[in-house]
Amino acid sequence: MRSKSVLMLGMGFFGQHMAEKLIHMGHDVMAVEQDATRANQVAEIIPNIQIGDATDKQLIAGLGVRNFDLCVVTIGQSFQHSLMATTLVKDAGAKFVVSRAIDSVHEQFLLRNGADAVVYPERLAGERAAIRYSMDTIFDYIQLSDDYSIVESPVPESWRGKTIQELGIRRKAQINVLAVKRGKQVTPVTDPSYQFGGDETVIMMGSEKNLKKVLHF
Repeated sequence: MRSKSVLMLGMGFFGQHMAEKLIHMGHDVMAVEQDATRANQVAEIIPNIQIGDATDKQLIAGLGVRNFDLCVVTIGQSFQHSLMATTLVKDAGAKFVVSRAIDSVHEQFLLRNGADAVVYPERLAGERAAIRYSMDTIFDYIQLSDDYSIVESPVPESWRGKTIQELGIRRKAQINVLAVKRGKQVTPVTDPSYQFGGDETVIMMGSEKNLKKVLHF
């Protein structure tokens, strides 16, 4: 995987976690945070951080925005500041801008004013938690779109002792089995002759409608 250069504006909890993960993945991260105390607190994790106001046009102009592969605006609590920072980096030549939204109205304004993509962490976390902790048949859940999701589930009783080919999972249920998991070990499944034992969990992708039919949630 090619290392990417990422500019991050705002180091709240979401920004910190995202920056830390990006660095762990081998990407080069530069961060800007207005609060000096907060900037100093995260400097050990994110060495390339500077104190500054992301809504300052002069500061943004001096960052060399067009040289970064990705710009992320994680200023979440101030609607106006988030919108201004998003517009400024896009106007400065940002290749791709991802901005954090606090609600659906904020999301629409960001998309109209420079954001190429918007993340809405509170909504995503809430929806994921609602499904994961209210359903006995789902251990984890990732929504890919309004219609498609990836779920981790115990192997359905009717699948145990049978192969993917025998079950005709993709043809009959229109679901793709991606991998199986035992403990912490995840093994991709590419062989249709794989036989489910029942001691593993299965990671599968499909439409919510088809997943509901199989998992009964």
